[in-house]
Amino acid sequence: MTLILRIFGIAALLMGLLWMGQGAGLIMWPASSFMLAQKVWILWGGVLALAGSGLLFLAQRRK
Repeated sequence: MTLILRIFGIAALLMGLLWMGQGAGLIMWPASSFMLAQKVWILWGGVLALAGSGLLFLAQRRK
């Protein structure tokens, strides 16, 4: 169970950081993405990154 929590936690954290970077206009990849420089994606990315951090915290506590 902790392995699954870690996998999903890391994936959510990395995806959230990517969304935040795209929303802020720092990561302009892929060029055709609708998320580029759209400030709302900073918020959604932050929420997802926080959820991923929470999953990693739960995985650590379940040891």
